[in-house]
Amino acid sequence: MEKAGHQREPRVSVSRSIFALTTQQDRQYFGQDRSKSDKFGMIEPEKRAVFGRSYVGEPDELIKELAKDEAIQEADTVLLTIPNTLGVDYNVHILEDIVKHVAPGLGWR
Repeated sequence: MEKAGHQREPRVSVSRSIFALTTQQDRQYFGQDRSKSDKFGMIEPEKRAVFGRSYVGEPDELIKELAKDEAIQEADTVLLTIPNTLGVDYNVHILEDIVKHVAPGLGWR
């Protein structure tokens, strides 16, 4: 850390797509995406990337699954990735569901 000139502890961030199924609309949009594995792709001709799996489920189910995610357990910050094509109001709903129904069960603040 100090060798690189930094005077503070490094932070660890992880990005995840998390969708709590709390409404019929949630189930229509995301209920079929239950893949439990990472996806691999290329972001540039010589650069391979790992795209973490999406977490989709009922809030209690999500809490159990996310508690097992080692990267999340080591992270200081979890960045939520959400689709921008569904509109601001629906994105607010997605975020509110995570804050109200999932975050408390994981001790997130």
